[in-house]
Amino acid sequence: MHDTVIIALISFLGTLIGTLGGIITSGKLTGFRLQQLEKKVEVHNNFAGRIPVIEEQIKVLNHRVADLEA
Repeated sequence: MHDTVIIALISFLGTLIGTLGGIITSGKLTGFRLQQLEKKVEVHNNFAGRIPVIEEQIKVLNHRVADLEA
């Protein structure tokens, strides 16, 4: 009788430790993936912020080319 209870408790502790380890590992992986995604979004936002500047420079260049052609 006592052996069965001891085995059940050991099994429970093993299951508990395994589950908690999986949760912690999953949390770390999710955090890492979020950091990588945030870096990609930051790069994209920097690029998107420069587009209006590039568009304005293209307009100026187009006017200069038109003036030279005239």
